[in-house]
Formats: sequence, C-alpha cells, structure tokens
Amino acid sequence: MQDFTPLVVGIDVGGTKTQLRAHVGSEQVADHVRTSSGWRPHDPVAATGWLATLVADALPQGARPAAVAVGGHACETPRQCARIRTALQLHFDAPALVVGDAELLVPAAGLDKGVGLVAGTGSVAVGRLADGASVQVGGWGAVLGDEGGAAGLVREAARAAWAAHDRGEAPDELARGLLASFGVSEVPALGAALESATDISAQWGRHAPVVFAAAEAGSPLARTVITEAGRSLASLVERLAARGVVVDDVVVAGSTVLAQAALYGAFATALARSVPGARPQPLRAPPVEGAVALARSIL
Repeated sequence: MQDFTPLVVGIDVGGTKTQLRAHVGSEQVADHVRTSSGWRPHDPVAATGWLATLVADALPQGARPAAVAVGGHACETPRQCARIRTALQLHFDAPALVVGDAELLVPAAGLDKGVGLVAGTGSVAVGRLADGASVQVGGWGAVLGDEGGAAGLVREAARAAWAAHDRGEAPDELARGLLASFGVSEVPALGAALESATDISAQWGRHAPVVFAAAEAGSPLARTVITEAGRSLASLVERLAARGVVVDDVVVAGSTVLAQAALYGAFATALARSVPGARPQPLRAPPVEGAVALARSIL
C-alpha cells in the first residue's frame, strides 16, 4: 500500500488581490495570484463557484485538495463564513474552513493564538475566545469607522483642516497637501470632493500619503491625526482584551501601518499604555501562509 501525502490548499482573498498556495507535505506545488474581482462573499453559491474556479485554474490538472482553508475579505460574520464553508465541503468532498482574511495573520506568524490587526485601506482586529469563538472589532467602513486605515486617516485629516479653517487659521502643510491632492482650491471645497467619491474607501484612501508627508513637513495637525489613528488601532486590541481574547501577541499587517513608521510607532506607543502586556509584531510572512496552516489543521 502506497503512502498518501495529502494536498492542502490555502487561499487569501484580499480586497484587491487573491493568493492561493498549495502544498503536498513540505513541497509547494502551486502559488497563484490573481485579482479579487468577482469575489462575492455575501452570495455563498457565487463565492463557492469563484473559489472552485480559482482552485481548478491553480492546481495541476487532475489534482484534488484534501483540505481547503480560505481567508475571505468582507466575510464578516461566522454565519456568512459557515455557509461558504458548507458549500465548499460539498464541492470538494473534503474538509474546508472559511474565516475572515484578518484571521490568517496569527497562524501566518506561526502562532496558535493572539490578535490579528490590519490597517490598510480600512482597519479591523480579530481574535478568539477560549472556546474558539471568533471575535471581530472595527472594520465598519470609511464613513463611520476604519480609524487608522488609509481612508479613515484622510477623513480625519479633512476634519482637522476644516476645524482649523473654522478657527480662522491659514492652511498649513496638511490642508495645502489635501487641496493639491484632491484638486480643489480652498478648504471648504474638500467636502464636495470627498462626497463625490463613488468608491469611498479606495478613493479616499489613495490620498493618505499626503497626511504622512505633511507630518514630516512639520504640520502639527497631521501629527495629531496620526497620533489619534495609532490610539484608535490600539483601542481595537483593548476592546478584544475586554471581551476575553488573549492579546499577548498582536500580529500587525496592512499596507498603511506597515509602510508608515509614524503610524506604527503611534500604535505601538498607545498599545503599551492601554494594554501593557501586549506584544506587537509586524507580519513578515504572506497571509496566505496562514491559510495553508489552517488547511493543515483541519485534515
């Protein structure tokens, strides 16, 4: 009788990019990247079909996974993820697991427990209770939440510029940078520019570098916006701790917080004050490795 080494598939479906990796034992047999266009997590049938096509395109012909784990962007509730998982298991006739994409961070870092915190375009933090139940905080979108993400930073920067304008202050580096980036001539016009966005998170978020450039140029307003953003990210971890999540290790990912040392530093400083026992660490591995680890765990 021949030994059988199972093929496991891990998938990280991000907001813009999806990555699939497949392993047979320690050997990687597929590493496939594509856009996340067409991903519809609120429709389990459509989501399963999309994932099945992705797996078929990425794996060697005739290969069938023994386990599949998916971290899905905008898979926001356990019920929603469970519906996709059930459909995937039926399709592949194999164990499957579907979680929000932020839940890939802790296993990607090689940890069994902790907090995954993402600050990219938006922001969210996730962890698990002692009974294994997932807890997510934040991630409420650019209009009302996502503090510390790129879109939230731009929203708060505009608010700071408006407040300074109301105080009769001349535009500083932050206000001037926002005006140039949005292509408007005066601070009051920023409101219409923000409101005209059709994809708020993406269209606001792309202006975030202006905030960091203004801070480097000496803008007290920009520095305050960044400091408050770091405190907001730390408060996500604090909320998880208050709900009983083990927060000793906080794995941090996201294009904004990892690319901007000022924001990461503000977060780490605020976290040390609000949750002294928490240890923040930037994620060094790609999140898809967390999906591979989860797939192995359900064999």
